[in-house]
Amino acid sequence: MQLSIYSDKSYLPKQIEPVPILYPFWTEFIPTEKYSWSRLYSKYIEISNSLFKMTSLQEADLVVMPINWRAIRGESWRSKINKEAESISIEFAEKVANSGKELVIFFAGDCCTEEITVKNATVFRMAVYRSKKRQNDIIMPSFTEDFVEEYLGGQMSVRHKSEKPVVGFCGLAMTDSWEKKLKTVLFHGAMLTKSLEFGVSPYKGQILRSLALKVLTENPSLVNTNFIIRDQLAFLTIQDVKSRQKARDEYVKNMVDSDYILCCRGSANYSIRLYEVLSCGRIPIFIDTDCVLPDDSTIDWKKYCVWIDEKEIPNIAEKVAEFHSNISDQEFLDLQHECRKLWKNRLSAEGFYTNFHHYFSKK
Repeated sequence: MQLSIYSDKSYLPKQIEPVPILYPFWTEFIPTEKYSWSRLYSKYIEISNSLFKMTSLQEADLVVMPINWRAIRGESWRSKINKEAESISIEFAEKVANSGKELVIFFAGDCCTEEITVKNATVFRMAVYRSKKRQNDIIMPSFTEDFVEEYLGGQMSVRHKSEKPVVGFCGLAMTDSWEKKLKTVLFHGAMLTKSLEFGVSPYKGQILRSLALKVLTENPSLVNTNFIIRDQLAFLTIQDVKSRQKARDEYVKNMVDSDYILCCRGSANYSIRLYEVLSCGRIPIFIDTDCVLPDDSTIDWKKYCVWIDEKEIPNIAEKVAEFHSNISDQEFLDLQHECRKLWKNRLSAEGFYTNFHHYFSKK
């Protein structure tokens, strides 16, 4: 189904990129595709004309605010509001309100749980808290490159079931003196919580992730671990391209050499790693921290994940071992393919935008 959409470049503040849904229509903003990690939208752009048509405001089915609201809010919870960008965006929203058309706002990235100043708009976010979800919030995936196409030569690497599950993780976590550092971060997190409007410490993800890794490491009789622990956000902070590619290759190899991958929230209440794992055709161990996942009314997420409530982290090794023992050899193989299929059809950029009209046909 092709949707007629409207947006207006004159309401895009200077030096701010538009939301990705508009890339095919404002081609000067299409990101470079020089590196594998920057090829998130190429397949969407290829098929975009079959999905959307840019029209006038009067003819449009939907109106898309050109700016990602995160650009107004800033990069983190510490950032100040960009008042100029906010004013322009509110002006655009008022123009749309007068037309009677439905307005879509994307609020993608960290710090995307707060309420925005525009009323009566459908807001696509990457994260909310289930207990605080608003009626007009729709959860979208965090887009990632196609791991199979970009790193595995187009052929998904399939693992056969072993006696004990191999749990992988490559990323940021606390090292050395686990208990001491956990207590320190818990203290600072609690102090920060008192002053944060979001009501949740940005360190909560690191605390829970580190605790889960610790419990898994301490239970070798139940699980085999394949952990590469870093003390910084290696991939995101590396500027040198060769070093960045090396870090990405290590990350992918860790995933390919594991059966299950730990996925836990970061500074915001969602996991980018979840979508990367599914793209690679691996089974996520998902830590539920009052999360809402995309299309949870139609996708049975517990079918695709080892589902761990955050209160169950002390028993995570037992839960993973139990899941692994209860799945047959063939079911284990099939689940890897199903995870990959879910990502490709629903959670990749092209999959998400292909199904975009369903969110509005429901209304």
